[in-house]
Amino acid sequence: MNDTLETPVEPANLRFLRRLVTLLLIVMILGFITLIALFVMRFSAETERKPLTSITLPAGVTASAYTRGGDWYAIVTADNQILIYNQSDQSLRQSIQIEPK
Repeated sequence: MNDTLETPVEPANLRFLRRLVTLLLIVMILGFITLIALFVMRFSAETERKPLTSITLPAGVTASAYTRGGDWYAIVTADNQILIYNQSDQSLRQSIQIEPK
């Protein structure tokens, strides 16, 4: 009897498939790490914005919606008007009257 164990030879297509699966695993891990890094950078950039502490509206105006841009914020009032303010000094930049249907 022959006591030596021979290692089986791996077929070429099986070796190629194993390498493809390993490459796919590495690419997926790198992609996942990239996504996590992008989320962290995006959320940390959002928190660096200076939050508004209070907004003073003209007398008799009731706000129904609010939105914020890069250096401005807008208030939609209950009487169909959009008030756009500068974010730095909170001065009124523009006022737009919305025509009802």
